[in-house]
Amino acid sequence: MLIEHRGRRPVVHETAYVAPSAVVCGAVTLGEGARVLHGAVLTAEDGEVRVGVNTVVMEHALIRGRADHPAVIGDSVLVGPHAHINGATLEDEVFAATGVSVFPGAVAGTRSELRINSVLHANSTLPPDTVVPIAWIAAGTPAQLFSPDRHEELQPVQMPLDFPRTLYGVPRGTSLRTIMSGQSEYYGAHLADRVIEEG
Repeated sequence: MLIEHRGRRPVVHETAYVAPSAVVCGAVTLGEGARVLHGAVLTAEDGEVRVGVNTVVMEHALIRGRADHPAVIGDSVLVGPHAHINGATLEDEVFAATGVSVFPGAVAGTRSELRINSVLHANSTLPPDTVVPIAWIAAGTPAQLFSPDRHEELQPVQMPLDFPRTLYGVPRGTSLRTIMSGQSEYYGAHLADRVIEEG
């Protein structure tokens, strides 16, 4: 389904494919040979989503563009099922496996691999050709790799990355009530959406 959002329409190359049950919303550009499979959602909230040549976005993946952090997906990239790419860049030939999460301001370098359920933290840069093992966390610039049992070591690296300000524009410690009031208003822009083409 193609949807106009904030007055912007998706641009889909004539050789690209969007599954009938997928959603492509707003300022999204799909390159030549791009494939968006069933249940995937590509949504340009108030920032663009750009998907390159011969890139495949698999079932139920979410790619979100944000004002200060567009989602830029390079050429020959695999975005696995249930992956979450939020305001981040995946350079060419990145492999983002099932359940991967990549947060705003992050960059996964060319030919890097984010294996099943791994995380690339906000404002972090994964160098080219780096592998993040299953369920590990990459944080910092250049990213350091942390196994899930090393939370105490991760904390001092992730704190300066300022996740709350990057995602929500608020300082750490802001109440969830305040954050969610802002998020409700932010996503309220969808009340004016218009379906252009149904699958």
